[in-house]
Amino acid sequence: MDATTPTHPRVPWNKDKLTGQKAPLRLRDIWAIRIRLQLQKRIRDLALFNLAIDSKLRACDLVKLRVRDIGSADRISARAIVLQQKTQRPVQFEITAATREAVLAWIKHAQLRSESFLFPSRIHESAHLSTRQYARIVDDWVDRIGLDVAAYGTHTMRRTKASLIYRRTKNLRAAQLLLGHTKMDYLPGRTMSRSSWIAGLSMGWCTRHRT
Repeated sequence: MDATTPTHPRVPWNKDKLTGQKAPLRLRDIWAIRIRLQLQKRIRDLALFNLAIDSKLRACDLVKLRVRDIGSADRISARAIVLQQKTQRPVQFEITAATREAVLAWIKHAQLRSESFLFPSRIHESAHLSTRQYARIVDDWVDRIGLDVAAYGTHTMRRTKASLIYRRTKNLRAAQLLLGHTKMDYLPGRTMSRSSWIAGLSMGWCTRHRT
């Protein structure tokens, strides 16, 4: 009689995890995180936080930025253009004065060169911050100001500025362009309708966690 090897059911990656759209930060959340980073003199995190908000880049694009992508070791440009890994389309974003100041302070503190990755990894095996490391950093930011970590993530940083602008202007096209989207149904699986997209923006992208 042949022996049979017991099989164990594969546990889904999202078991016991909240999935779906992540909420954007509110203006008071942004300032709460920013002030804490300033008071704690977390120079890298302040630069990363500010640039994540301004650039609206996906995590995979943000962590791979080099100094030369946004300026030089001595000067940060007011605007930058980055080729998106997912779409292979260029996207332009504005870098505010506060972000330029924070990023330049980090570059000088870390003694980065023009060809250096803007956010080097502290792990020797990796040249730059990984998306997992970035995700843990974002979790720490939101946790420190008392928000539900499960309701926020790296896409929170990407969507925050577009959400704030949409709430102020009600200009859907402007919000769409800020995120570098060519279609409304940009979600994985392309299941979101135009009306849902608008509702998601106006309600904070995550109706299950209204704050």
